Amino acid sequence: LRSCSPGRARRTNASRRACLVARFGDIYAQERLDAETLLRTYISDMEMVQRIIYVAAVESFHAAKLAYRQFKMRVRDTLSLGHSGPESLEDTVLDYIVRHEDLYDVQASVNEVIRSMNINPKISFPPEIDFIVISTLIRELCRVAFSMQTLVPPLDIAFGTDGELFSETKYHRSFDSDFTAAFVAYHVWPALMENDVVIVKGEAVTKR
Repeated sequence: LRSCSPGRARRTNASRRACLVARFGDIYAQERLDAETLLRTYISDMEMVQRIIYVAAVESFHAAKLAYRQFKMRVRDTLSLGHSGPESLEDTVLDYIVRHEDLYDVQASVNEVIRSMNINPKISFPPEIDFIVISTLIRELCRVAFSMQTLVPPLDIAFGTDGELFSETKYHRSFDSDFTAAFVAYHVWPALMENDVVIVKGEAVTKR
């Protein structure tokens, strides 16, 4: 194992958090729109395009969190053999992961996300095309989601379901929403959460 600097993860927590929150916003503003433009060349239904992107975001966080748990277990098992302090084993493990995030196999997560999307009943795609066309978006989401797990506390996305009561604290309404409707027809982008508190609003479409 490469050497690691004790306490680094906690010392840099605030600055890393700020960078990751900003990056999440950048992905919404840039990679999401690029993916939308790309998908529109294959799919005329804008609702389906937006659903696909939302599912990609949710599945990316799911895959990255699972990969992080597995990665952390491997690092803990290895470092525990020779750990003597002064930092706790948990802090030493976190420091190692923060220093060596490049060891995260992001492509494995991307493949997992695409597999999950292919069996999701809420989204469909022309059979001659594959969800791999938006792999750039998926890769960036997996990277940011993995890094968010190294924060204390970690960041996650809100769980959203079609038909849920619209929450002003969680979401912005899309411009084509019915602004008098009380329920979410579908989600465009997930809200970002810290300890169950919304720190970045998502986007949803409301319709009667």
